[in-house]
Amino acid sequence: MNNKLKLFQSINFKVAMVFILLLLATIEIIGAYFTRQLEQNSIDSFETSVQVPSIITSQISAQIEQKDKKSANQSISSILNDYDNSQISDIEVVDNDGVIRAVSNINYTDRVGQKTASADIKSSSYTGRETTKFVRDNGVTYLVKISPLAARNGNSTNGVIYIRASMEQVFKDVKSTTITFLTASLVAAILGSILSLVISRAITRPIDEMKKQAIRMASGDYSGQVRVYSHDELGQLAMAVNNLSVRVEEAQEVSESERRRLDNVLTHMTDGVIATDRHGNVTIINDMALSFLNKEEGEVIGESITDLLGLSAQMTTQDLMSNQQELIIGINEGTARELILHANFSLIQRVTGFVSGLICVLYDVTEQQKNEREQRQFVSNVSHELRTPLTSLRSYVEALNDGAWKDPEIAPKFLQVTQGETERMIRMINDLLSLSRLDQGTARMELEWVNLNEFFGYILDRFDMMIKNTNEDDANQKKYSIKREFASRELWVEIDPDKMTQVLDNIMNNAIKYSPDGGVITTRLLQTHNHVIMSISDQGLGIPRKDLNKIFDRFYRVDQARSRQQGGTGLGLAISKEVVEAHHGRIWADSAEDRGSTFYISLPFEPISDGGEWDEV
Repeated sequence: MNNKLKLFQSINFKVAMVFILLLLATIEIIGAYFTRQLEQNSIDSFETSVQVPSIITSQISAQIEQKDKKSANQSISSILNDYDNSQISDIEVVDNDGVIRAVSNINYTDRVGQKTASADIKSSSYTGRETTKFVRDNGVTYLVKISPLAARNGNSTNGVIYIRASMEQVFKDVKSTTITFLTASLVAAILGSILSLVISRAITRPIDEMKKQAIRMASGDYSGQVRVYSHDELGQLAMAVNNLSVRVEEAQEVSESERRRLDNVLTHMTDGVIATDRHGNVTIINDMALSFLNKEEGEVIGESITDLLGLSAQMTTQDLMSNQQELIIGINEGTARELILHANFSLIQRVTGFVSGLICVLYDVTEQQKNEREQRQFVSNVSHELRTPLTSLRSYVEALNDGAWKDPEIAPKFLQVTQGETERMIRMINDLLSLSRLDQGTARMELEWVNLNEFFGYILDRFDMMIKNTNEDDANQKKYSIKREFASRELWVEIDPDKMTQVLDNIMNNAIKYSPDGGVITTRLLQTHNHVIMSISDQGLGIPRKDLNKIFDRFYRVDQARSRQQGGTGLGLAISKEVVEAHHGRIWADSAEDRGSTFYISLPFEPISDGGEWDEV
């Protein structure tokens, strides 16, 4: 929009033109009236000035009534010659018979004694009425006045006196006066125009400044102030604009502060927020929502919220607005970055009730859903794991109760199975209690500095002794050997020896269980820059790739039947994972089917310089 106005569009020009036109109209009306009145007064004055005095008309009338016309005519001519009026051009005296008795102009003396040809003279003589009119002769305007002459008896007329006077001087005087008036009017108009412009400028200058201030305010600049020239209405309006500017600036600052605070709130919210217009198209979206949806802001602004959330196949925007239900939405389902979002919808309504949009708040409930699934799976697994030994116990107890306890061969076997199942349940309950304490963070860690070379070697020595005792007692037992590959230097690590022993026992027991007869279990201890890594490798059947990421889940077994047969609870690796992570370490496995398995334990390690912390005081 072009804010620059043309001259004829400005209020300054319009106000000045109104004043000038009013002034000109007033001058024109007054001038016309004045000129008309001047002309009429001049004519009336001229008519009066050319009027023949009554004393002369009486003398002329007396001469007309004389019997001796020749003598009377001479007397009338003498009277006319004696009458000096420079404004009168011609005077003629005509009797009732229409005979010209005398003339004032010597050039027309030949007309004396002749009958007049003027119809006006005859009419005036006949009717006895005075006639006045204007005639133009050779470009000159004359006033012609025909006045009846009263007889001495006073009841009739005996002739008329014809007067013709030139009006040129009158018109010249009127014209001169008119020109003078017009000149004065022109000067007055010029002065009035200048005054109008000055007054207009005085009126429009505050308005123009207020306009400029309004333009600045519209562009966001509230620093200017309108100058107050007076204390009239315009001055009060200027002060009101200045007050408005201050108020708007304050309101703008408050609004901007609120907007920034809202932006900060939206930006740092842990929940995703999406706002739409009344058509359901996205207008606002915060960073967390973009992170949830793995989108860029430019991609989603203007997009339908149902398309953005993948709801278009289930419902429309109108459905969301009419029924603000809570929804569970899956994002990137079937991928490593799968998210489960809880979507809560609410309307944006004005005071009048008009719905201007929709607000959607997204909560990440992935962990919650995962935990709920794990809890359900955990309860199911515990129920299943406990039901199996309990069912077995019930069967054997019922058999014993039915009389099997009397059989000296069967009863001991049944009691041995019952004892084994009981011990299995006790081990499971103990493992569950250990996991519960680790989950809740109530398990106490008795940390101490341990030489990991000696600690790991001590545990392996126990298993070496078990191998020796087994080989001596039972030739049918599975035979295996343990191979050590340790770092040469001492590695001191702060650990809880009891809990770490439980971890290594679990892994070693698994390696022994699943190693083939005559297999070799290889153990390694090495140091990296800031970690020590222990590994235990077997030559067993191995773990399929698809199961590697699940072996640390509670109650998970790759081979369910074989694991139960060997007495496992399915919680050993889960407990090991919790213990290692409580030491700020990491445990993982590498395996392939028919190629054995390797379990790794990584613990934080800080090398201790010689003669440092261990020096005695």
